[in-house]
Amino acid sequence: MNARDKLEEYIDRIHYSDRYSDDFYEYRHVILPKPMLKLLPKSYFEQDGSGVLRILAEDEWRGIGITQSLGWEHYEVHAPEPHVLLFRRAKEQVVKAPVKRK
Repeated sequence: MNARDKLEEYIDRIHYSDRYSDDFYEYRHVILPKPMLKLLPKSYFEQDGSGVLRILAEDEWRGIGITQSLGWEHYEVHAPEPHVLLFRRAKEQVVKAPVKRK
């Protein structure tokens, strides 16, 4: 069994949090099964040997089986729990037309 096949075994076990937001961003965290970390390319980790993932580009996180709609960016890693990836996307800025008064 190759590495991709092994990775596929864990994809259904990826957990996606509910979304939460502030005035500017919508957020969610994605929790990878811990054994899945051992199957990721070494280049996805910080080079200091800490075992912490670096910030992944969209093609990288999609390539390991994370599926989300467009616009999400991996922006933070929680070092004590390297299997938790934090994502955000900008909120749509809706500009309302001014109300005309008569």
